[in-house]
Amino acid sequence: MATEETVQLSEAHTPQQASIEAFSLIIELVKKELVKLRRDHDKHEPEYFRAVHGVSDTDLASFSASDLYSVRVASSAYGLHLFGKVRIPTVANAYVYIRVFGSAKDGTDGSSLVEREYRLHSIHTEEVVKDDGDRVYRAIFGKDDALEWFDT
Repeated sequence: MATEETVQLSEAHTPQQASIEAFSLIIELVKKELVKLRRDHDKHEPEYFRAVHGVSDTDLASFSASDLYSVRVASSAYGLHLFGKVRIPTVANAYVYIRVFGSAKDGTDGSSLVEREYRLHSIHTEEVVKDDGDRVYRAIFGKDDALEWFDT
């Protein structure tokens, strides 16, 4: 399994065409999973999506491939790991972080886009435990928040 210690993520950068195309292939799934994730968290810990409270599901998922704001990419023996910061255009300073995995389709070497398949690994949710034991939850990040390795 790829971990932060076993692969080297690139520096955050503007997405190149290959990243935009990969994101385009899974964008509808990202939208569906983001809405589902919010509904699930709203039942038990609505703080995750507090920054977009009152925003409709349609507006939350109104992003397009052109809203892929920045990416970090790493290669491993298993395939390509793409971390993306996606802007929610209907909310000021609101971004979701996604992790995408790309690998060669069976019977190919994965050297071209049509020979690769991409799947959504996860949408990042963060739980921070403060010194006083209080917990802070979020799934919506700001433009200035760093895009780091995540497993969740």
